[in-house]
Amino acid sequence: MKLVCAQNQLSTNLSLVSRAVAARPSHPVLANVLLIADAENQQIKLSAFDLSLGIQTSFPADVEEGGKLTLPARLFTDIVSRLPEGDITLSTDTEADEPTYLTTITCANGRYQVRGLGAEEFPALPEVEEGETIQLSAIALTEGLRNSLFSASPDETKQILTGVHLTLKEDGLEFAATDGHRLAVVEPPVPEATEASSKKKADLQELDVTIPAKALQELTKMLDRQSESSVAVKFDRGQAVFEWVDQRLTTRLLEGQYPNYRQLIPKQFGYQATVERRLLLSAVERIAVLADQKNNIVKMTLNNSKGTLSLSVDAPDVGSGEETIPAQITGEDLIIAFNVKYLLDGLKTLNTSEIQMQFNTPTSPAIFTPLGGLKMTYLVMPVQIRS
Repeated sequence: MKLVCAQNQLSTNLSLVSRAVAARPSHPVLANVLLIADAENQQIKLSAFDLSLGIQTSFPADVEEGGKLTLPARLFTDIVSRLPEGDITLSTDTEADEPTYLTTITCANGRYQVRGLGAEEFPALPEVEEGETIQLSAIALTEGLRNSLFSASPDETKQILTGVHLTLKEDGLEFAATDGHRLAVVEPPVPEATEASSKKKADLQELDVTIPAKALQELTKMLDRQSESSVAVKFDRGQAVFEWVDQRLTTRLLEGQYPNYRQLIPKQFGYQATVERRLLLSAVERIAVLADQKNNIVKMTLNNSKGTLSLSVDAPDVGSGEETIPAQITGEDLIIAFNVKYLLDGLKTLNTSEIQMQFNTPTSPAIFTPLGGLKMTYLVMPVQIRS
């Protein structure tokens, strides 16, 4: 194998696929990146796979002699990232009786050698042959993920809640994520009608899957780097594959029944407040400095007669604080408390100038929605406060 490629392209693509390298590999080859030099198409294809998440990417190169092998991901990435910009040459000795997989990396003023393993040991990335294939807008996909991922649970013991639930409906996509204390439901605008290759529109409501948040976080990073308008998504019972141009991400699906989150969202409300988002976010950020580190509770008071919303913290061992901002309020006065982290996460995500908050009682779910922007519902369970 012998090829010449640009250092910056190799480094960028290595850092991309390295996110799918196993942290604690069950087999030595899983700590490696698969490199395929394609002489016919004059390109390099890189792959990494931790048996759950797989990432594959390709880019152009001057391939003099094709071949394939695997190289230690961390070592290979560290070397290439530190090389000076410009062309670099990769070559392996194919003349030896026994392959050594010793790869020489040559740049303008340096030469390094890295020993790898055979490509035949590297597991193939999963394929979806008979499942559903749909074309999704890259913009809609990114919007839906960015505004829902933050609500997924980081607790691996909660299994199904560590993912984002994606539902394809006749009128578009719906993303949902919850950790049991809060819920984000997003319906991003779909510029063009979503297409399904093997289902009629009437059947699309049946297509719903739960995808691990870790895989979707990597997907958003990959989509940020490209400008394609659509992504091909393939599903079967256990796997999802996202493909576009020269990149591919594969991930297992989470097993189990996702909670019926729609029934958690109240249909009617007794209280409502409309506020300027930046004002409220700034106030919450300041008041959070004094929040009790044990429970992070912030009290919110709606005052109808004054047209104000007040935030207060009383941490006996630290101090206390209060902030008041103007608000348009419907309903009587109300005192309700929240975990300050949940407030901050939601206010940073609801990216419109004004937001609407709706409540029923101090212990029932509160709903936050952006006004004039993305169709999104952010539900937060309040914290019960002692009088």
